[in-house]
Amino acid sequence: MDLFNYNPRPSHEVSVGNTPLGGGKPLRLQSMTTTLTTDTEASVEQCIRIIEAGADYIRLTTQGKREAENLRNIREELRRRGYNTPLVADVHFNPNVADVAATIVEKVRINPGNYVDPARTFKSLEYTPEEYAAELERLEARFRRLLDICKTHGTALRIGVNHGSLSDRIMCHYGDTPAGIVESCMEFLRVCVKEDFRNAVVSIKASNTVVMVESMRLLVDTMRREGMTFPLHLGVTEAGEGEDGRIKSAVGIGALLADGIGDTIRVSLSEAPEAEIPVAYQLAAYVLNSRSGHNRIPASQCPLFDWLRPQRRPTCPVLNIGGTHAPVVVSYRADARLAVPSATPSTPLPDYAYFGDTLPSDWRKHTASAIVDAPSWTGEAGTFPAYTPQYLMFVHQSTAAAKFLFLSYAQLNDEVKACLRVHPEMVVIAQSHHANRSGELRALVHEMGNERLTNPIIFCQQYGDADKEGFQIKAAADTGVLMFDGFTDGLMLASPLAERDETAFAILQAGRLRMTKTEYISCPGCGRTLYDLPGTIARIKAATSHLKGLKIGIMGCIVNGPGEMADADYGYVGAAPGKVSLYRGKTCVERNIPTEDAVDRLLRLIETDQAKNASPSET
Repeated sequence: MDLFNYNPRPSHEVSVGNTPLGGGKPLRLQSMTTTLTTDTEASVEQCIRIIEAGADYIRLTTQGKREAENLRNIREELRRRGYNTPLVADVHFNPNVADVAATIVEKVRINPGNYVDPARTFKSLEYTPEEYAAELERLEARFRRLLDICKTHGTALRIGVNHGSLSDRIMCHYGDTPAGIVESCMEFLRVCVKEDFRNAVVSIKASNTVVMVESMRLLVDTMRREGMTFPLHLGVTEAGEGEDGRIKSAVGIGALLADGIGDTIRVSLSEAPEAEIPVAYQLAAYVLNSRSGHNRIPASQCPLFDWLRPQRRPTCPVLNIGGTHAPVVVSYRADARLAVPSATPSTPLPDYAYFGDTLPSDWRKHTASAIVDAPSWTGEAGTFPAYTPQYLMFVHQSTAAAKFLFLSYAQLNDEVKACLRVHPEMVVIAQSHHANRSGELRALVHEMGNERLTNPIIFCQQYGDADKEGFQIKAAADTGVLMFDGFTDGLMLASPLAERDETAFAILQAGRLRMTKTEYISCPGCGRTLYDLPGTIARIKAATSHLKGLKIGIMGCIVNGPGEMADADYGYVGAAPGKVSLYRGKTCVERNIPTEDAVDRLLRLIETDQAKNASPSET
């Protein structure tokens, strides 16, 4: 893989009705209905809204044979109204339902975690080698029946692994690891290869972006080593809603698209499904259009870097930057014409602020530490000088405990390398104006690694967008790959928008590098959802948004919860119509609570736990 120059991963073409994917076809966008699949009219109307928003495929939940059979009515009514968009049946727990759906719609999604294996129960199981082999034979025999039906009807298949629904068999053999997630995929793909079935797409999804990206990278490498070119579907499941959902999706999906990985995507938001498509389009258009055909970046990979198992880059700490410190946020304040960064109760003050050549008298209101251009630096306590390469001859005159250097890859010459080596207290503020900015920033970090330079690196990402959603999607996509590579000691976003610091904190949280607010792991909803998902999310957010660092899972049904929210502190999961179960971590602590009481019971559970865990000084 070329880490520095954009090259799409080769994949073979898969036929999905009239809209094939892979094999050089355009990136396909999709969403999923939230209506009951037994309700033909409501499903058709929602499908039309999704289609008119720009979707290439529409997925519908298919719990049982009734839902599977009614896909025929939905498909026929859409065709009668002139809509020929391929439909995808989403099947869990029942392979017989997949068999029926495969005779009706253009594509069927199955989940390896519950296709033949029973639903995940978090039980510890023991298998002898012979027993494990027997389970694989049982899986293969049942899966071949579905492949035969798909061959007969020209139906495509998605093998869609969810991190939260890995089977107990896989969990006990491989643990909760990317290797186990990938093996869950590969068991099915090897059967596809054995049966000469190429009409399959693969996905690995997780609400944890780190798990999702590392697992997809490992899957790509495993498939390459086994000679497979199946197309890939990308998504961050349970991303949430609003700005956080968009940023989290752009961080995870964008990091993979930047490496040329992905043939179709879904941005999963806890909103109306048609709202997902414009976000997916913006993300895909930005990443692909900005990188396709870019000027080549000449660079050499650092031999210490492992793309499959990235670790945080070792650095010499400078104050609270680098080393084992969480990444800092630097506020860009150098241009007085820019909007003043927004301050919200959930957004902390930035760790540093860059003021350019003029330090305001009230700077301490805005940050704990100030950075000013070196010629204007007076040595005031709490302030630090910033240099550019042409002023490096003056570095030795400063006694500051920390110094900053604005630097691009093209400027990293022998003189700069020598200065960085002599001044470990210098922090690099990395910049790029290249079309493939993440590739060029990667090149800068790798060259520093090749030179064994351990100065911390803050990435300065600059945008001229006046549109907040567009800015947030671009900044998240560009930064994601650098975070997952382990390179990010800090982030500074330069933009006309007031939300630039708030967005920087949100991006770091989406990459699991720094928690500064409550995190909500909420599913997008579908026909399986058992309560008012948007209203419930709003109520829970209103009551818990002050709980910094707490992770709360909000799941419409049991399919992805509690597994997909396994790293959440608390969970709210639809258990039956009108009933909700509450979780503390992976443990169910209250079952089948009426929905009208469930939010209050969740809040009471959190408050009780916090009171128990409070220190004596806090009580």
